[in-house]
Amino acid sequence: MYLIASLGVIQSHALGVESGARHLARAIAMAPDTASADARAAAILRTTADEYGIDASGMDVGFACFPAGGECPRAGATMVVSVAARVPLPLVPPVLGLDRIASVPVSATAVHKVSRFWRAE
Repeated sequence: MYLIASLGVIQSHALGVESGARHLARAIAMAPDTASADARAAAILRTTADEYGIDASGMDVGFACFPAGGECPRAGATMVVSVAARVPLPLVPPVLGLDRIASVPVSATAVHKVSRFWRAE
């Protein structure tokens, strides 16, 4: 029973970070400017964390653009978004930091072409 419960929690978090990365990449790449991209990213991360039960403060988000050099995102670049989190295993007590040790890392990466109409303001 414990194995089934643990795998269910891990799968849920894995789907959450994959969904978050995919939606972040698309929303930011299609945003008209930096302010819109920031607002969209914050809303997506908050919604993803709530929907999949992920600790929002523990989510790590990274961005990179190709070709390298210059700002990220920028018009016409290919943007890579990665989201990572740790899954705490069920029924592990926080005594002596056991809950941090008994956790499984999950991560996902999504790629999206930035709109050619992107403008950083």
